[in-house]
Amino acid sequence: MATSSELKSRMSSISETKKVTNAMYMISSVKMRRAKCDMLETHPYFTALKKEITELLRYIPETQNRYFRTKQKTDGIRHGLLLVTSDKGLAGGYNQNAISMAEDFARQNPGTTFFIVGEYGRQHFASKNIPYDADFEFSAATATMWQARRICLYILEYFNTGKLDDISIIYSDPEAGNGSECQLQCLLPLERSSFCPEEGVSEQATKDDWNAKEFYPDPNTVLDCVVPSYLAGYIYSSLIDSYFDEQEARMSAMSVAGKNAEDMIKQLKIEYNRVRQAKITREMVEIASGARALKNKRQKMQSEGHRLEQSNQ
Repeated sequence: MATSSELKSRMSSISETKKVTNAMYMISSVKMRRAKCDMLETHPYFTALKKEITELLRYIPETQNRYFRTKQKTDGIRHGLLLVTSDKGLAGGYNQNAISMAEDFARQNPGTTFFIVGEYGRQHFASKNIPYDADFEFSAATATMWQARRICLYILEYFNTGKLDDISIIYSDPEAGNGSECQLQCLLPLERSSFCPEEGVSEQATKDDWNAKEFYPDPNTVLDCVVPSYLAGYIYSSLIDSYFDEQEARMSAMSVAGKNAEDMIKQLKIEYNRVRQAKITREMVEIASGARALKNKRQKMQSEGHRLEQSNQ
């Protein structure tokens, strides 16, 4: 059984840990509110770009653009995967969910080239000896449009040069489910149906539409310029969504850790009081035993003194 001093030391240590978890909870709540503002500001830009591409596709009945899927390739597909993780841990299942989905994707598609955002994911893949693009070093904590454009240009280089046939992304979407819900989406090539899900003859451009619109040099070339901006916007939105979900997951983890710390402190206080009471009881027994022994000794000395007096008489 632990001593009272050991129990006090453990309670003090857990109390300090609880202070740290509370501080991390408050920091994450501030970061989450900031990320939510960024997320709300991002979606209109992304929606506007998607609308522009939808409008352009009305003038290209049969898409022959390099960024759109033209025919289904079944053999020898070279896959790329952009995986968004955090730079730090202590975020519940946020990172593990994304990494688990990425590993499942790799098992289904051997030879996948990984592009990992976030130090946590890179360290995990390095520890498992899973190959990834080591030159792709981007942080998840500083999501900016400039960073998203750099990521977009990096992976577009692989796609445009034919090193990869398709590129997907795994990120956490707070609007998709109940916290840390990972999404696997194909970035490239794009599907025409995702922009024109119910496309029909009535939605295609008429001659009047052609006269009302002016493209230079042609709609397909304009599409070549718009799609990279759309992809950069999609990546930026994914980074912001993931960062928001990371902070939410960390808040949840710190809340659970704080509650567990409180429960541990309560149990330790009960044990401390039990040990303290046992110590007090033991001391009282020792005092009572000592007093009884002293009384017996005094009575014995008195009786011996009486015997000596009687013998002298």
